[in-house]
Amino acid sequence: MPRRKQGAVLPLELDLLDALIDAGEPTHGFALAASLATGDGRPLTAHGTLYKALGRMQERGLVSSSWEDKAEANAQGRPPRRCYEVTGEGRAVAHAAAAARSSATGRTAFVLGGTA
Repeated sequence: MPRRKQGAVLPLELDLLDALIDAGEPTHGFALAASLATGDGRPLTAHGTLYKALGRMQERGLVSSSWEDKAEANAQGRPPRRCYEVTGEGRAVAHAAAAARSSATGRTAFVLGGTA
């Protein structure tokens, strides 16, 4: 399998950015997976892929994350969840990708500073 171009943003990553922008608030991974359900209603099954993508995106400054309040989680009888939020850089990439998609047919990997 060929290596991804440095700076490439994969379709899943663009979907995650869009989902975070639509959410408008910090969102945990399971809720993101639910929002990425395919059009035919099948849920995202590879949660490991989702969390790897979120990790890459955080390393590149497209999203930030923080743990939710431990007391709040305990009150709900569950462990704290890591919540993700789109950064200014992530928002800019999402808007640039949307503009590139609207001016081109098909969806390809988007590269920061241009298209793939």
